[in-house]
Amino acid sequence: MTALIIHGHFYQPPRENPCTGIIEQQPGAHPFHDWNERIHAECYWPNAFVSNGFSEPGNNYANVSFNFGPTLLSWLETHHLGAYQRILDADRDSAGNHGGHGNAIAQAYGHAILPLCNDRDRLTQVLWGLADFRYRFGREAESLWLPETACNEQTLDLLIEQGLRFVILAPGQASRVKPGDAWQDASGGYIDPSQPYKYVHRTQRRRSLAVFFYDGQLAQAIAFGDALQSSQRLVSLIKLASTRGPLVNVATDGETYGHHFKFGDLALAHALDVEIKDKDIWLTNYGEFLDQHAPEVEVEINSGPNGEGTSWSCAHGVGRWQRDCGCHTGGEPGWNQQWRAPLRASLDWLRDTLSLQFEELGRDFLRDPWDARNAYIDLILDPKQRPADFLSKHARRELSVTDQARALLLLEMQRNALLMYTSCGWFFSEISGIETVQILRYAARAIDLVEDLGLSSPRARFLEMLAEARSNVVELGNGANIFKRLFETDALVLSSSGV
Repeated sequence: MTALIIHGHFYQPPRENPCTGIIEQQPGAHPFHDWNERIHAECYWPNAFVSNGFSEPGNNYANVSFNFGPTLLSWLETHHLGAYQRILDADRDSAGNHGGHGNAIAQAYGHAILPLCNDRDRLTQVLWGLADFRYRFGREAESLWLPETACNEQTLDLLIEQGLRFVILAPGQASRVKPGDAWQDASGGYIDPSQPYKYVHRTQRRRSLAVFFYDGQLAQAIAFGDALQSSQRLVSLIKLASTRGPLVNVATDGETYGHHFKFGDLALAHALDVEIKDKDIWLTNYGEFLDQHAPEVEVEINSGPNGEGTSWSCAHGVGRWQRDCGCHTGGEPGWNQQWRAPLRASLDWLRDTLSLQFEELGRDFLRDPWDARNAYIDLILDPKQRPADFLSKHARRELSVTDQARALLLLEMQRNALLMYTSCGWFFSEISGIETVQILRYAARAIDLVEDLGLSSPRARFLEMLAEARSNVVELGNGANIFKRLFETDALVLSSSGV
């Protein structure tokens, strides 16, 4: 039988104002209050309670491999507990059906482009993602979704060091394979997606993880073509893909099923619950498949220009998140994305400045400030854990109430510094878009916390650098103008709310 694995990457960027924790009204999501609410109504809930022709609603998450962004799961847990619980139930039920392997995999916490992170941030993003998964699903993750599938060799080595079993990449991210004694070219998307491959750690040669390259033709048809026009059409394309080998595996944005394509959730449900039953197709997930098909062919990945990495959504490696590479979404004719480079440069400078301040002051309170930051996710996730108990595990000495408060402000400053690298901030066409404004809000909040601590403020130099990021909207000027207007608006909200 042909094995079939459909993976959905379910994700939305965090949208809460970091000063208030509240999502403000987003007119573009009309008639809903904000984009989270709209996409929940069009995708997350329908896939959790899908009409599949049976007496009880189906649960698409029980039939597909999936990952959810940790910040999105946090929002769902707070605002839509029904859908959230069905997601958790789907992982538990699928583990019972697939030899102990649940459908869910983890995701790097803040959806940062990991190859562009420094080593310290890359590690924290991975550790926080794994901790969030463990807290919610009650088990260890076998894999971690790389935001935008962005990776280089350093990123894959880190996944191996964290004990992960497999990773999902786009076909164009392969470089060459070694089916025997000699290496063969597999670049340009010409790798066979019907089998897993083995990526070997660069320095720890006895350690490796499996790499699944998804079927690019089928993914294109689902995400941008007519595959979800009907369940019959989807199944016919799956059958066509099955002629290429014993495994059909495909990955797309999970929002494809219902948000990007209306009724896509229904097409998926009928295809998987009904139509494939008599098509000699084994519906499985990656963990169960690996139990029966260990990778035998070694692979090397394409690490992109200057080793920066590659991704599934940028033809120029990971240029989309640091320069005007030509990739963009939306916008007006004549617009450019030259603002991307100075935006990243200003955030990198701010990150490094905050890191020095975190280390210098943090050493007064914490044995190892960076270890404390890596563990801080436990306090974020568990409202029952007392901050004093958390700090006692990491404190250099007995901390006064004032010292505890300052240590927590430092850790919150670092949390905001991590979230200001959320990839959506660079993805679209204009620096004044809501996604870029959101990451600027995290930068603003981090600076506020520095000033609250009485440390030297990086605000002036940050604004000088941000002024180099020119908006395509002439009236807005540049990133510094947008940041100042944002700061004034948030300050007004805080004042009026009494915070």
